[in-house]
Amino acid sequence: MAQRPLLLQSRFLRELCPLHRNQRRSIVTSASTSPSNSAWSVPLNIDSPDDHVARLAAQPLHHLTLSDLVRHGRPPLSTPALLSSANFTLSLLPIRLAHRIHALRNLPFIVVSNPHIARIYSIYLHSLSTLLPLAHSPITSLAAEAAFTDLMADLVQTHANTIPALARGFLECRRYIAPADVTRFLDEHLRARIGTRLIAEQHIALHLSSQSHCGDTPAPLSTHIGVIDTQLSPVAVLRHCEAFVGELCELKYGVRPSLVVNGAVDTTLAHVPTHLEYILTELLKNAFRATVESGREREPVEVTIAESPAQPHPSEPNPIHNGGPKVDGETFDPGAWPPTSVTIRIRDRGGGISPVHLPHIWGYSFTTFSDEDIRPEMTGGNGTIDALNTLSKSGGEGSSLAGLGYGLPLGRAYAEYFGGGVAVQSLWGWGTDVFLRLRGLGRV
Repeated sequence: MAQRPLLLQSRFLRELCPLHRNQRRSIVTSASTSPSNSAWSVPLNIDSPDDHVARLAAQPLHHLTLSDLVRHGRPPLSTPALLSSANFTLSLLPIRLAHRIHALRNLPFIVVSNPHIARIYSIYLHSLSTLLPLAHSPITSLAAEAAFTDLMADLVQTHANTIPALARGFLECRRYIAPADVTRFLDEHLRARIGTRLIAEQHIALHLSSQSHCGDTPAPLSTHIGVIDTQLSPVAVLRHCEAFVGELCELKYGVRPSLVVNGAVDTTLAHVPTHLEYILTELLKNAFRATVESGREREPVEVTIAESPAQPHPSEPNPIHNGGPKVDGETFDPGAWPPTSVTIRIRDRGGGISPVHLPHIWGYSFTTFSDEDIRPEMTGGNGTIDALNTLSKSGGEGSSLAGLGYGLPLGRAYAEYFGGGVAVQSLWGWGTDVFLRLRGLGRV
């Protein structure tokens, strides 16, 4: 399965003393110690990065596109292209980290004082303080690029548990912050996290697939440019997700509905496979669960795939033009082909969504988990359950069909990041249609 937010570490996070109410001190760990491996504190022998945070957070965020991720060409990259990728990554990450630090600081004091949220704050400060010394000069050698890539891998692993920890922290602070504010913060944080991880993981993937520039045997031709699959088949991903969700369904209910796929089954697009796999998994979980629990497991879940009509591009139909990085002596222009739009409709006969619940399905504090399915350990002490509880306990993996109320808002965040979206049309008493729109890069 695709990589998702990882489970919380088994050891408990160490609690931190509350920040001073009148003056928040910057909380960092030493640059040589990862915050995931040691208790964090407030060192007195290093300069505070507050000035850097304020300066970087005041700069606008670069709007990341799929074209940005493939701008350096197909691997294996030449040495100049690989160095360009490293410097592009280094130019974006400090600003993005500073924006998240600034957003965390703007939370109510009692929320930031929570040990889980304060831990996340520490991780972001540590990451920024690690990158700032490198940002003063460009990366000009393969040795420096390799060291930078190792650092990126460490930072990606360090940030793997931020979402479950944040959810745990918001659960513990639910009396002090409104659900609408939690949803707004998580929406912004998730979208920022998607971009930040993509930037780092793209360079790591380009580095690993470009080892031939160091004299190794060239890798076989691939449809991937880093984490982007330029010929991603929605049907192939759908069938993979069907197998996984079907096993969960059989494990919980002893039966699984069938899945019928029709429409443009041969269409492909350039997109991030892990994103599509996550979205489809969550949507199929909802459809399968509703179908079985409504007693209509004999009714198939129907998936229809539609591709937008091809649109002529004013330029010559060849993705090699002037203006972009050179690849094999020519210039690679990822914008030479118009983007591909694919819409996937998932239709189930699960009875639809109650009009009472429908306005709340996009909130992180909502789930259709039934009362009889609620386990005592998943309640907040008052007999209620919400998606934050599930998210904080599952770490984003989720091993059951029920209680995954965060699936829709999180899936929508993944879809909307590159110009797509998720829409829900419910026919109460009959079933639900979910429309997933994906905007790809076009022909690459």
